[in-house]
Amino acid sequence: MSLKERIYQIIFESDTKAGKWFDIVLLYLIVISVLVVITESVPEIGLKYSSYFLITELTLTIIFTVEYIARIAVSGRPKKYILSFWGIIDLLSVFANLFEYHIFWISLLISC
Repeated sequence: MSLKERIYQIIFESDTKAGKWFDIVLLYLIVISVLVVITESVPEIGLKYSSYFLITELTLTIIFTVEYIARIAVSGRPKKYILSFWGIIDLLSVFANLFEYHIFWISLLISC
């Protein structure tokens, strides 16, 4: 089995041990991401721990972006995956986060 086939099996097939672990880890990361956004929205906590939230969100965005690119790379039909329901959901979530950081870095550069 090639590396591409092995990665495909892990990412897209949850009936293997590695696939189940991948799905579980991904679900935990999604829950962490949601909890970070919720907790960050509380003004007292958001201001106090803003740097930790930024680092966590940036790390999760990188992980989710790599996961999305990996799904496209190992898919037998990348265009079909990109245009599928889950492909569009992944694209929108990754794009939203990347867009947010793009705006953040531009505003940071402008303020300097």
